[in-house]
Amino acid sequence: MKIVFMGTPDFAVSALEEIIKAGHEVVLVVTQPDKPKGRSKQLMPPPVKVCALENNIPVFQPVKIKTEDSVAELRKYEADVFVVAAFGQILSKEVLDMPRLGCFNIHASLLPKYRGAAPIQRSILDGEDKTGVTIMKMDVGLDTGDMVSKAEVIIENTDTGDSLHDKLAKAGGKLAVETLAHIEAGTINPEKQDDNLSTYAKMLSKAEGEIDWTKSAAEIDRQIRAFNSWPCAYTSYKGKGLKIWEARPVLESGPAGNCGQITEVGKDHITVACKEGSIRLLKIQLEGKKAMSTHDFLLGVKVEPGEVLGQE
Repeated sequence: MKIVFMGTPDFAVSALEEIIKAGHEVVLVVTQPDKPKGRSKQLMPPPVKVCALENNIPVFQPVKIKTEDSVAELRKYEADVFVVAAFGQILSKEVLDMPRLGCFNIHASLLPKYRGAAPIQRSILDGEDKTGVTIMKMDVGLDTGDMVSKAEVIIENTDTGDSLHDKLAKAGGKLAVETLAHIEAGTINPEKQDDNLSTYAKMLSKAEGEIDWTKSAAEIDRQIRAFNSWPCAYTSYKGKGLKIWEARPVLESGPAGNCGQITEVGKDHITVACKEGSIRLLKIQLEGKKAMSTHDFLLGVKVEPGEVLGQE
């Protein structure tokens, strides 16, 4: 089939690679414009663009996909299907109606749960034991289209936002190829979503990374894992920001303490009291320093039981 692929970040790369391997003719890749990154503000291409160029596929980077010029450009390719994965722009009805067989979106949740921008992190935050990928035939709503196929992915109690992202990206690529075969054969059986079961996964904000030590150890553990690698869970220590990259919840550890109080300083960990249970910090990053194991951190910083995190 002739396919126009729309996607931008790493999540979409797996699907594009698998579609190419399956032998489909990807006639165009549509992605977001290059963006400045780092201190140098050098323009950097989106991961999907890099993949497309490596495979000699034309790339189109509209600032707005809804403009007349953008729509005219898409029409040139006479695609059978548009495949969309984390593209980052909303498609107009005019664009949705363009391909012969429709537009299909690869979404990183088991719809109708976790519609929206951050389904991966929200599923960890909420303590779900599984999530997955849904491919839907797109309509003008936000992730409301009829569901065509699904693949479940187990959420381990060690999964981070990054590790679950990679699992779902791989599952999405595999499911995309399987689903395209059914679309081509005309054997799909779309299922309407039950809006009564829908939930919304709003975009992440940096402020959500701040740890509230009055929450339970289980909740804080999920926060730390969900926000690794962005925006990263954080607190403060002696007036400086302290990012928490890796931790482990414990039911009991040393003497009881007030929320946020350091109750134990071991050779390779710092234990902090929560409302219920404690959190054992294993990898941390003090403001102005590199991320390091707590063992290495303690070689250069003297931390005492009784000190409190989260205080200015």
